[in-house]
Amino acid sequence: MNIHLIATGGSAMHNLAIALYYNHHTVTGSDDEIYDPARSRLAEKGLLPKEMGWFPEKITKKLDVVILGMHARPDNPELKKAKELGIPIYSYPEYLFNHAKDKKRLVIAGSHGKTTTTAMIMHALKFHKYDYDFLVGAQLEGFDNMVRLSDAPLIVIEGDEYLSSPIDRRPKFLHYKPHIAIITGVAWDHINVFPTFENYVEQFELFIKSLEPSADLYYYKQDQHLSKLLNEIPENLNAIAYEAFPAQIKEGQTFLQLEEGEFPLQIFGQHNLENLQAACLACESVGMTRMEFLTALASFTGAAKRMQTLATNTKSIAFQDFAHAPSKVKATIKAVKSQFGKQKLCACLELHTFSSLNKDFLPLYKEAMNAADEAYVFFADHTLEMKKLPPISKEEVQEAFAHPNLQVIKDNELLLQELRTKNWEDKNLLMMSSGTFGGFDLKAIAKELLSE
Repeated sequence: MNIHLIATGGSAMHNLAIALYYNHHTVTGSDDEIYDPARSRLAEKGLLPKEMGWFPEKITKKLDVVILGMHARPDNPELKKAKELGIPIYSYPEYLFNHAKDKKRLVIAGSHGKTTTTAMIMHALKFHKYDYDFLVGAQLEGFDNMVRLSDAPLIVIEGDEYLSSPIDRRPKFLHYKPHIAIITGVAWDHINVFPTFENYVEQFELFIKSLEPSADLYYYKQDQHLSKLLNEIPENLNAIAYEAFPAQIKEGQTFLQLEEGEFPLQIFGQHNLENLQAACLACESVGMTRMEFLTALASFTGAAKRMQTLATNTKSIAFQDFAHAPSKVKATIKAVKSQFGKQKLCACLELHTFSSLNKDFLPLYKEAMNAADEAYVFFADHTLEMKKLPPISKEEVQEAFAHPNLQVIKDNELLLQELRTKNWEDKNLLMMSSGTFGGFDLKAIAKELLSE
């Protein structure tokens, strides 16, 4: 088939382009800006557009399908031309479902922990040589792409609640109609799309209603919002609540404490013990035994930018994490403090998303960083301008977070200077952001700071 991707530089879109290329389709694409790693990965496969911008002349009747990315606008000239010519137009989740409609579909949803739980499931399936397709929101060790499309009987999908495309305002996960589903929890996010918490929760109610008849749904038992949603379980839905695996920390390492025995892990944190239980139940639903899952997870090291170790020395560790929403920030800081209680923690958070930079959303961060001994919040005025948001002051951020010694910094070089003045003996560093702290090479910085 001849397939054209509008806004091909997005995280999921460029991986989809590569997956289609692997499947021997003729793939073209356009975008007005493409950054690494997407730029390099597309170039390597000969899929990088020769020029940046939108070119309606690329849209001809020779195309079988156009896939529209979220980065494009509704008045995009290529989209307009595709409509005029009557070419089938899909959002990427719509295209993915069309590919997977005859497969068993396993979808991982929730406001936090989606990527890590999906990665756990994929790791276990690969370890035991299952044949499956997938879409996941991060680059995983042992996988050369974030999307796989084949004739496998099973597909594993990270189910995002964000919009499908500029012309399809439904959450992505409403397209997938899973036979097996996980909801890790509900905590308000994407205030630009879901202006009230009630509106946001409603999307998960719609997701539950979208499940296939007799589907298995695993949901986190301690989440009060999920419990309310599942007070009236839809007919034929097998809803099973889960909690964290029991575990013990010994000399800085976490061990599962189960009837089958003690199992060492390379990951840590209460939220990951919850994710593990969900992943285990989902894998059992596709035929894996509990012991097989536990055996596989002994070698699981996590997903990129999810509690990823950047640098270490004999007395300290520097971590990077994707945490940006309040519940994620709180859980990540708590995990590091619980695992390494003898060491102090310096936590740095970048406000980078639309929600985190919104004055109405900021109060939700109250006490989210309070478990950190030293806390820094960084945001750039340029980011506010790009997102067309009104200015926020340092004082407003300090008041919202309510951390006793929080420092708010708006220049990333000043933040780096501050970190360089610190004594990193018996003190861990945690860098949290969905961005890059204004273009920092976090690994290089961590190695510099922790060099002995």
